[in-house]
Amino acid sequence: MSEQERIAQLRAELHRNNYNYYVLNAPAISDQDFDALLRELQELEAHHPELFDPNSPTQRVGSDLSNKFESVEHQYPMLSLANTYNREEVRQFYERVSEGLAGEPFEICCELKFDGLSISLVYEDGRLVRAVTRGDGVRGDDVTANIRTIRTIPLQLGSQAPMPAVAADGQGDLFAAPALEPVVSWPQRFEIRGEVLMPWASFEALNIEREAEEEPLFANPRNAASGTLKSKQTAIVAKRKLDAYLYYLLGEDLPAEGHYENMEAARSWGFKVSNHMCKARTLDEVFAFIDYWDVERKNLPIATDGIVLKVNSLRQQQTLGMTAKSPRWAIAYKFQAEQASTVLREVTFQVGRTGAVTPVANMDPVQLSGTIVRRATLHNADFVAQLDLHVGDHVLVEKGGEIIPKIVAVDEAFAHQPRGPKVEFINRCPECGAELVRYEGEAAWYCPNETGCPPQIKGRIEHFVSRRAMNIDTLGPETIEDFVSRGLIRNYADLYGLQVDHLSGANDSRIRSARKTIKAIEDSRQVPFERVLFAMGIRFVGESVAKTLTRNFKTIDALAQASLDDFLQINGIGTAIAESVIQWFRNSDNLRLVERLRGYGLQLQLSDDVLSQQSDRLAGRTIVISGVFAHHSRDEYKALIEQHGGKNTGSISAKTSFILAGENMGPAKLEKAQKLGVAIIHEDEFLKMIED
Repeated sequence: MSEQERIAQLRAELHRNNYNYYVLNAPAISDQDFDALLRELQELEAHHPELFDPNSPTQRVGSDLSNKFESVEHQYPMLSLANTYNREEVRQFYERVSEGLAGEPFEICCELKFDGLSISLVYEDGRLVRAVTRGDGVRGDDVTANIRTIRTIPLQLGSQAPMPAVAADGQGDLFAAPALEPVVSWPQRFEIRGEVLMPWASFEALNIEREAEEEPLFANPRNAASGTLKSKQTAIVAKRKLDAYLYYLLGEDLPAEGHYENMEAARSWGFKVSNHMCKARTLDEVFAFIDYWDVERKNLPIATDGIVLKVNSLRQQQTLGMTAKSPRWAIAYKFQAEQASTVLREVTFQVGRTGAVTPVANMDPVQLSGTIVRRATLHNADFVAQLDLHVGDHVLVEKGGEIIPKIVAVDEAFAHQPRGPKVEFINRCPECGAELVRYEGEAAWYCPNETGCPPQIKGRIEHFVSRRAMNIDTLGPETIEDFVSRGLIRNYADLYGLQVDHLSGANDSRIRSARKTIKAIEDSRQVPFERVLFAMGIRFVGESVAKTLTRNFKTIDALAQASLDDFLQINGIGTAIAESVIQWFRNSDNLRLVERLRGYGLQLQLSDDVLSQQSDRLAGRTIVISGVFAHHSRDEYKALIEQHGGKNTGSISAKTSFILAGENMGPAKLEKAQKLGVAIIHEDEFLKMIED
């Protein structure tokens, strides 16, 4: 392959991975592999200036823009940092700084590099007025409403106690910032940047919840934080307990000439600034900081993936200046992801509630990031084929920033050894023997035997009785396993035919618990229609989709008879959801289930109370919500708009009917509304509109 062909190949690969990382929030390769490819491309382009392309990945900062939020221009561009993975390049950076400052003494501020989503917060008169993601470095997404749910971000300065610095286990001033007296004055307007994070505890709890619902797991806290912050529902953001650390202050009237000193001032104003920040005066002190945190970071409650080194003096930062992509006065040293080598003994296959078949690697036990690892997910058939696994291979297992162990490669150090049989993906279900199928556009293989495959039978019943579905809390997995094995139930409709004597045992030893279970089953007949639909376990129909479908179709019969076009007319319902629902209702076994549930008295249509509250007063109107409200939350207003036939949207266009505006409406939205002549309706006027 010529160098010209390699340049074209690298550009295509980096563009694809940029999209995976920033748009899909689903990185396909590690940060280290991405940086290695980018560096190779930079070197080749330097040798071939005649092949310059302004759209090359080397000429831009990756983007996390979405179409869900208003795009806002940054006052100060948010450039990315140059990355390095070795100490020699840290030394070279230090020497370049010294040379750029013509030998003038300088200090390096050493900080932890948090693994989250970059955020810019703008304050005016001590009040938070805007929160914007990094985006492409020039423009980002306005996520102010979601940021307001993060409790560690102050909404009004002076309304909370200053955040004190805490010594780090006696390590001295090198590894922890000393506490300062509170600084009560802040600039009239300033910007502070930081990282939105999901702590390990919140991340693990979220993945446990998603696993129980057979939803895709988040690979790491960064993906979870990013996906959460881009949610359209602020209630979801609040529930997931995000955190934030702030690390850079910008503005015209900053309190100090040093970056470190400015962050200590910000800490005293109430911002959460890392305690693990120090000034280093020599290269040896920089290396000591790196060495300490390469080990100690594993004990932190949040994910970190490196160290950030910044020239402390703002004046010296200006002297050193910027490249087109990154500042010359800062660099990020990234830790190597922790890996361990072990032996692959067997690959087994698990069948989930939806029939998805997941391969699992069973390995010799190995210690990794403080835990013993014996099993690792292999995701799907494509992933297995890509690794070219054989039984008996020595494999490299990695956690890095991830909580879920994964095999990343076959260990080449043992390449000379003979290999066992190649790992092949199965073509029949390991539980029931049905031939597996693969649906268009999906990576997973599925067992289609929904009514005869034991894990699917039990999984669907467990989902049906779960708290957010029918809430039959007396039926746990072990009880369901017992009922299925005894032949008492084969699907969730069978639950409503159970009687006390079926459950109480031969000598009535469990009669009290049996009566409690039957009472819980009886009570579930009153669960509203949207939760019944969610409980049925139709692929892609989660809680919010179930609410949307029931609100639009109102009865199970109307839903069962709906066409693809009927579904696609509904905001938020795409082709995948529509086809899944249509296919479900074409299955005669599922139709029999519906009829049995109807016969048992379950709610298969919206209640009269709900229907009486619906109207078409906003039919045909597209409405944007902006600001903070007094009478209802933003989510409640969105529900009211849909309840009365309107459509919610996040951005203003010529098709916008009006803006429902609260306090502190975004100035960019106000300007755009005025430019397009879009009406602005305040909440009292809106409530009168839907009541009349």
